[in-house]
Amino acid sequence: MRERQGTERYLDGFAGLLADAAATGRRLTRQELESRRALGEQAAEAGLGLRALVGAHLAAARTVWPAEPGSADGALAALHQAVDAFAEGYERAQRLAVRQEEAARREFIDDLLYGRSNLGRLAERAERFGLRLSRAHAVAVAEGPTPYSEGEPVPRRVEQALLARFGDRDVLLTTKDGRLLCIAPGHERSVLPSFAKYAHDATGGGRVAIGRPQPGPGGVVQSYEEALNALEMAERLGLDDPVLRAEDLLVYPVLARDRQAMADLVRNTLGPLTAARGGAQPLLDTLNAYFDSGCVATEAARRLSLSVRALTYRLARIRQLTGADPNDPAHRYRLQTATIGARLLDWPAKEL
Repeated sequence: MRERQGTERYLDGFAGLLADAAATGRRLTRQELESRRALGEQAAEAGLGLRALVGAHLAAARTVWPAEPGSADGALAALHQAVDAFAEGYERAQRLAVRQEEAARREFIDDLLYGRSNLGRLAERAERFGLRLSRAHAVAVAEGPTPYSEGEPVPRRVEQALLARFGDRDVLLTTKDGRLLCIAPGHERSVLPSFAKYAHDATGGGRVAIGRPQPGPGGVVQSYEEALNALEMAERLGLDDPVLRAEDLLVYPVLARDRQAMADLVRNTLGPLTAARGGAQPLLDTLNAYFDSGCVATEAARRLSLSVRALTYRLARIRQLTGADPNDPAHRYRLQTATIGARLLDWPAKEL
């Protein structure tokens, strides 16, 4: 009964239009159709369901039509016009509401990730989107071969997979600068690894970085920046892991913090490699492969498509030029740190 009373105001004038159209066989005028659209918009803004509203129109038509003489075809045509215009107005209001919601969501995401806006106000707005910023949150960032925007197939696929598994657990999935982002409570340890798997599959093998859980409204920004830095670091170091955890890469920002000291280490330790035939790069690639394979010569040779004998020769040449033996534990740490520094500083492509 309450629902019926709620729909009656949005049928204003409908019975009279239908009766007149049935009696005369005329079509509804442009003004009459616009009035139906306006009522449809109002009904959508009031939050009423379209199914109930269409049902109310049909019920009203049944009460009017038998009591009025006239053309059945005219009545049906007028009913069709009126309901179609009403539905058009309803859908128009819904599309506007969606656009406004998307704009508010985008503004909130920008403020959240760039640390803008008053923190108290930001926390209030966050609850509207399912986040409680008083808790710790972690952010995962996925990038693929192409940029992504909200509403596209890839983000939708990932969101549907997350919802199917976790339901509503205060998880926010969005896009930023062409990447997929997932913000999840820090205690929900399985959400972001699952997001990483779904995003990796949906992007056709894209890379995902997961920041550490951080407390408070500013924690989302910190975790987001950690994830971005992990992606950048992986690119610079040539890491091929599909999923990167910021906590596993903390050593690299530490090494890169004092750029001048790192440049001195690279120059003093690896600089002599530039005297080799073909320059320093082939021998530097040898060190990278050797250390990445756990100092196992056969595996390093396989990665470089070399024979073990050729690899052994290169290691000997490195020892001869630098005075440091990759197989000597006393020298290995300095060589490996310098090799990492060379990646971070893009040496020898760039001068130090």
